[in-house]
Amino acid sequence: MRATVWMTGTALAVMLVGCANQEMPGPGEGAALFATNCAMCHGPAGRGDGELAREIRSETGRRPSDLSTIARRNKGEFPRAAVLSYIDGYTRGRLPDQNMPEFGLLLEGPTVPVDSGDGVMSPTPRPLVALMVYLESIQR
Repeated sequence: MRATVWMTGTALAVMLVGCANQEMPGPGEGAALFATNCAMCHGPAGRGDGELAREIRSETGRRPSDLSTIARRNKGEFPRAAVLSYIDGYTRGRLPDQNMPEFGLLLEGPTVPVDSGDGVMSPTPRPLVALMVYLESIQR
């Protein structure tokens, strides 16, 4: 019993040390990904006015979302878990008329621990976290 407790404690400590060494990406890293992958639809400032916005509106009847008002639409709170799930495609499959592409390869690679709002640090692909951090930084 004592050995099990010791081994569990040691394993937990090793995991926490591993998480502590991984830095969260900053908004600049996410801004670069956004410019390459998102701005053509959502616009350079994320306001839904990108080069393809008019075409998307004519096809779907809706313009791309204004990503700078996510927190405002959620009672002033930036919904990290919902944003992460939407970008990675987890929740988009259930919604009709979604034209946002899947970013499979973009969301692979090294992970960083992130608390998406539930108090639990979860390993999450770094590019996905970078986009979330950037979107959180452009809220108005």
